[in-house]
Amino acid sequence: MKERGMREHGGNLDLAQQRFGGRAEDWIDLSTGINRVPYPVGEVSARAWSALPSRAEIEALHQAARHAYRTIAPVVAMGGAQTAIQLLPQLATPARARILAPTYNEYAGVLSAAGWDVEEVGELDALAGADLAIVVNPNNPDGRRHTPKDLLTLLPRVGRLVVDESFADAVPQLSLASEADRPGLLVLRSFGKFYGLAGLRLGFAIGNAADIARFAAMSGPWPVSGAAIAIGCRALRDDAWAEATSARLARDCVRLDVIAQAQGWRLVGGAPLFRLYASPDALAAQEKLAHGHIWSRVFAREPTWLRLGLPGSETEWTRLAEALAR
Repeated sequence: MKERGMREHGGNLDLAQQRFGGRAEDWIDLSTGINRVPYPVGEVSARAWSALPSRAEIEALHQAARHAYRTIAPVVAMGGAQTAIQLLPQLATPARARILAPTYNEYAGVLSAAGWDVEEVGELDALAGADLAIVVNPNNPDGRRHTPKDLLTLLPRVGRLVVDESFADAVPQLSLASEADRPGLLVLRSFGKFYGLAGLRLGFAIGNAADIARFAAMSGPWPVSGAAIAIGCRALRDDAWAEATSARLARDCVRLDVIAQAQGWRLVGGAPLFRLYASPDALAAQEKLAHGHIWSRVFAREPTWLRLGLPGSETEWTRLAEALAR
């Protein structure tokens, strides 16, 4: 049973275990868009665990983020992009918010709970006139994309434009991070998805100095852990790993699409970390995979949609093929 206040998300592996058995380690969780070949963490110093992070260490993380996201705009680290979403309503007095939908459902819930008048719209131009406009680019779950030019054209027509780039690491040409110091523009980035380290709880807000200063004040003096700083600094400056990972994800998207097509599923869309398919019966497809201890994502509002993350190892690809062959 879903807990009160909890919204529908992937990653709900405990539900899969309740219904289909097995231990967590028996399952391949493809219900999220988290890279299943994570960044190699390596050694983390004892100090990272035992000492409070210094201002210099936090600033080193910000500099690493500017490097990875190709920007010189102000940056603040947070406990995942979700923390920025939770704090977003406090940046301004509640007014009219419009969200380009369907998309990540936390935005509507968080803003509504904070007293904002929330409207979901289906087209980019319909965001015009909002005091706060939300665009996820690439979008979750359908992968819809918008060019930086189109988003910058929208910017003067809204009070504040928030662009969630949680899935943009492998498609940097879509990013507005380099423009994020413009008044009224705020870019959110997730570390854990592309780097496969969601449990680290690390993300960033990038924007003009006033907005970032307010986020920093709300986040407090130690917004992220010492371990997150150490690993984040290392990973965000590893350009070779990022380039190789982006290339692998592009190949794996094609590989998964071929497998899905053989099942009679139609590609709806996707991003480099997940694919969204239309199936005659998504619940039946999810159950078929679950019998092989592979968890996927379905959507109550779209009963034909099935979302799959990308398998990691060759063993995982083999298990996926075997589950679908049953």
